[in-house]
Amino acid sequence: MKTTASMVSPLFFIFMTLAFTIYGQLIIKWRVTCAGSMPHNPTGVALYLMHLLLNPWVISGLFAAFLASLNWMMAVSKLPLSYAYPFMSLAFPLTIILSAVIFHEVITIPKIIGTALIIGGVMVLAKG
Repeated sequence: MKTTASMVSPLFFIFMTLAFTIYGQLIIKWRVTCAGSMPHNPTGVALYLMHLLLNPWVISGLFAAFLASLNWMMAVSKLPLSYAYPFMSLAFPLTIILSAVIFHEVITIPKIIGTALIIGGVMVLAKG
């Protein structure tokens, strides 16, 4: 008897891994930005990190990393690692684009070239 997870495409699990990974990165960046710059003394750093770790949004970002890991396990249970892993590099260009949209970060020519190289590399790996 097939379970629901065995009937789902492994690419769905890769997509979910990417989605949870990117969500976590964006949420943590947002909350760190809101918290201000990190203090320079050890006590200040500890309090700064504790404040962040108790933030519900940061907790959701860390939980997203856990969910990404679960989805990754499902993906690699069905696919060769050499096929699945290159898809994870898509997190880089997607995060750069979303960072520009959400945080108004500048996308420079070197970032565009690097992103194009990543996408090109993923395409080559996927065909191999």
